[in-house]
Amino acid sequence: MNQPIFSSTPELTVAQSGSVLWLTITREERRNAMSHGVLAGMAQAITAAQSQRDIRAIVITGAGTKAFCAGADLQSAQAFTTDYSEPHGHLAQLLRAARASNIPLIARVNGACMAGGMGLMSMCDMAVAARHAVFGLPEVKVGVFPAQVLSVLQHLIPRRTLNEMCLTGEPITSAQALEVGLVNYVDDDLDTKLQWLLDRVLDKSPAAIRRGLYTLKKVEAMAFEESMSFTESQIALFTLTEDAKEGQKAFQEKRKPQWVGH
Repeated sequence: MNQPIFSSTPELTVAQSGSVLWLTITREERRNAMSHGVLAGMAQAITAAQSQRDIRAIVITGAGTKAFCAGADLQSAQAFTTDYSEPHGHLAQLLRAARASNIPLIARVNGACMAGGMGLMSMCDMAVAARHAVFGLPEVKVGVFPAQVLSVLQHLIPRRTLNEMCLTGEPITSAQALEVGLVNYVDDDLDTKLQWLLDRVLDKSPAAIRRGLYTLKKVEAMAFEESMSFTESQIALFTLTEDAKEGQKAFQEKRKPQWVGH
């Protein structure tokens, strides 16, 4: 008997709804704080989804309305690592899996997004937040620093804002998060806005998005001439896909394209 591709645990619900894979941290009593099991489960699900062409987007969220993710569980004796001899930690491995994803990741920020939770939100390609959500990097208040989070956060917001959040540990509101570009949208009706955003992704070419997201992530760290050399070859490959041929034909025939996804 074949093992299921995705499996849930008491701490992380993994569920596919149509073409969207939902990863929901279900530790509401701990403000959806990250455990090593949550991080490993997310990394496994994101990696496994890459081979499932019927999955077009991945939504990451927390249970309830109070917290998206409060960061590491400081009540745990091993909040930051389970093995000091292991060079690759669970959060780092999750951030690597997200970085390698060619499926769009969307954060549904349903409440407080703090510390390591900022890493989960920042590793996503887009984010929609509830009006009451707050965002913060309070690590300095407990004697540590948001080191790993910086890898995915530092290019999202202005340096002065990042410095202040890291050095003071004080949170910002959803309105401030929107202003500095930390999230795409803030809405009182979180799920309606999320579905609106998903709909705007899901009706587009799967092939273009898959290869396009790969391209977006590759060029981010490239110097100008390197990125030009890379993208001038990429654009030729885009035009060779069945979706590109269908898209151009549909445009010429003034009809809605019927994507095949390759």
